Amino acid sequence: MTETAKKPAKPKAEKAPAKAAEPKAAKKAEKPAASGKTIKVTQVQGSIARKWDQEATLRGLGLGKRHRSRVLQDTPEIRGMVYKVRHLVKVENQ
Repeated sequence: MTETAKKPAKPKAEKAPAKAAEPKAAKKAEKPAASGKTIKVTQVQGSIARKWDQEATLRGLGLGKRHRSRVLQDTPEIRGMVYKVRHLVKVENQ
């Protein structure tokens, strides 16, 4: 009768110590609002059969169903998002 020898268990790797919370040297400065201007964005087309990034952009604008509207600040970031889904939304200056 032969005995099968068990392989020695591998030592578990030690986890690295958790990093201490380091204060950020310079926080990203927030951009000021574009002099309080706002735009009203209304979704007029559904997001079914659209690319995933267009659906995500609509979600980022706070939309998701047809005929829903949001009043948003008129910033370059919002304008870029609206431009990406310009065929799905209607924009009105406020």
